[in-house]
Amino acid sequence: MTVSRRGFLGAAGAASLSGVSLLQAQGSPADLVLFNGKIVTVDDAFSIRQAIVIKDGRIVAVGGNELRNQYAAARAIDLRGRMVMPGFHDTHIHLGGHSRRFIDLNDTKSLAELKQQVSEKAKELGPNEWITGGGWDEYHFTEQRKPLRGDLDAAAPNNPVVLTRAGGHSSVGNSKALEMADINSATPDPPRGLIEKDAGGAPNGVIRERSDLYTRLVPRDKPADVRESLLQDVRNQLKLGITSVIEAGSSVDPNVVGSYAEWELLYQKHGAELPRASIQVGYPSPAGEAKAGAAKLKEFGKKTGDGNERLRVGSIGEMAADGGFTGPTAWSLVDYKGLPGFRGRAFFNPEQIHANIEEAHQLGWQFGIHAIGDAAIAMTVDALDTVLQKYPRNDHRHYLCHFTVLPPDRTMQVMAKDKIHIAQQPNFTYNLEGRYVETLEGNRLATNNALTTPIKKYGLFMAFGSDNLPIGPLVGLYAAVTRKGESGKVYGPGEAVSMKDAITMYTRHGAFLTREEKLKGTLEVGKLADMIVLPEDILNVSPDKVLNMKVDMTIVGGKVLYERA
Repeated sequence: MTVSRRGFLGAAGAASLSGVSLLQAQGSPADLVLFNGKIVTVDDAFSIRQAIVIKDGRIVAVGGNELRNQYAAARAIDLRGRMVMPGFHDTHIHLGGHSRRFIDLNDTKSLAELKQQVSEKAKELGPNEWITGGGWDEYHFTEQRKPLRGDLDAAAPNNPVVLTRAGGHSSVGNSKALEMADINSATPDPPRGLIEKDAGGAPNGVIRERSDLYTRLVPRDKPADVRESLLQDVRNQLKLGITSVIEAGSSVDPNVVGSYAEWELLYQKHGAELPRASIQVGYPSPAGEAKAGAAKLKEFGKKTGDGNERLRVGSIGEMAADGGFTGPTAWSLVDYKGLPGFRGRAFFNPEQIHANIEEAHQLGWQFGIHAIGDAAIAMTVDALDTVLQKYPRNDHRHYLCHFTVLPPDRTMQVMAKDKIHIAQQPNFTYNLEGRYVETLEGNRLATNNALTTPIKKYGLFMAFGSDNLPIGPLVGLYAAVTRKGESGKVYGPGEAVSMKDAITMYTRHGAFLTREEKLKGTLEVGKLADMIVLPEDILNVSPDKVLNMKVDMTIVGGKVLYERA
C-alpha cells in the first residue's frame, strides 16, 4: 500500500555507543558527523544514506561516508552499520507530574503486588490520607481480574483510595472512598459514566468515565508540588526514541496542575534537554456552554500554532466525544458483545459538540477530538462537516484521535471530502487485545484500530501515537506491521502496513499534524537534527526483534540527550 507523503524531503542522521572520535579533517566546520551507518531519511523516495552532518542544531549534509572527511566536526560517531531514522513523534500522549500520594502501577503484575504497594503507601502517609495511583491493567495481572473495593479495603482500611486504570477511562475506589463520594446501592449512574455493581447491587468500587467522583475529593496539588515529577516524565520519553510529542491533557487555566502555563515554565528552564512538545488544551467549559468556553479561549490569548520550535500550543483535544474500551464505555452503533442494550456512552449530544466546534473553529483553533466508538466518530464527523460547510477554512488539519471502530461508509466519505485526519494508536491492537475480545466481535474485532482501510480505500491521512498503552513507539511499529495481540493472535491481517509506512506515520506524519513538516519529521538538509540510533535495521529484521528492541541514542537539535549504557 502507499501512504500519502505530502512533500517531505530527505536526509539522515545517526550515532552509536562506540567508535566516537575527533575529526581532524580540514573542511567546513560542524558539530557532529554520523557515518558508516544506514541513514533512513523518510523522504519521498525513502532514501537510505551512509552519513549525516549537523551544525547549529540542523542538518547540513546527508550522503555517503565521504562526508566524514569533508567536515571538521567536534565529534564523529562511527555507527558501525547501525540504523538512524527521524525521532518518533507521538501524536497522543499523557505526561504529567504526580504527588507523594501517587503509586505508579504500570509495571504491577498481580493484585497481590498492587495490594502490597497500597499498604506500603498507607504506612508512609498515615491514616485518613488519600492514596492515589494509576496504570493498572487487569489483563497483566496473574489473577486476570480487576481490583475491587474489597481488595483495597484489605490493603488500606483507614485511607480513602482511588486507583485509575491504564488508559484513564475507569477508576477503582475502596469503601472509604465510596463513602466520602456518597456512592451507594441507590446511587444512579452519573451523566457520561457508569457505576459498576456486584451481584447484590452494591458498588464494587469501579466507576467508568467519571473518576472525578473520587478525584474531586482528593486534596489538590499545587503546580509547584509536581513540577519535578513532570520534568522527569517528559525526559523519560527520550530513552524511547521520542523527540516530539503532542501532549493530550492540558488546560488554559494557569492555576491548575498540567496547565499550559506550567509547560511554558518547564520549557523556559529545561526545553533544550527535552523532546519538543505541542500541547493540546481542553475546551474550557462543560457541555452545552460553548459561548463561555469561547470566551475563556479568547482570554487565554493564544491559539493553535503559537509558540516556538521547542514548545507550541496544539489543538483543542480534551473534548472527548465518548469513553474508551478500557472502561469500557466507547459509544457504539451496535450493542456490545454479550451486553444486550449496552452501547457505551456519548459525552455530548450532537448540538453540544457542534456548538463547541463552531465557536473554536471560528477563532482559528485546530481540533484533535477523542472519538473511539463508531457512533462517536459519526457524530463528530457530522459536526465538523456542518461547521466546515458554514465556515470553510483551507488546510484546517482537524483530526480524530483513536478511531478504534470503523464508522459507516458515509462517514469515511465525508472525512475524505473534508480532509479530516486520524491520529491512530496501532499499539492498542496489541495491548488492549483482551478488552476488544471481550466487547467486540466479527469484523468490528478484526478491524479494530484499522490502518489500511482508511488510508487505501478512502485516502485518509494518518499519524501514529501511543496514548500511553504503552508509550514505546517500537511496540506501535510491531503492532502496525503484524496486527498481533499480546497472545500472538492476528486481527485483521489486511489492516497491516509495511514497516516503511509505519515509520512514516510515526515520524513525518506527526510533524504534518502540528504544521511543522518544513521543520522536522524527515532527515533532510535544513531540517532540525532530531533523530535516533537503533541497534539493528528494523526494515530487515523480524518484527519480534522490533517489539523488544531498545533505542541506542536519541538526538534532539543535534545534541545527544540520551545514550544507552
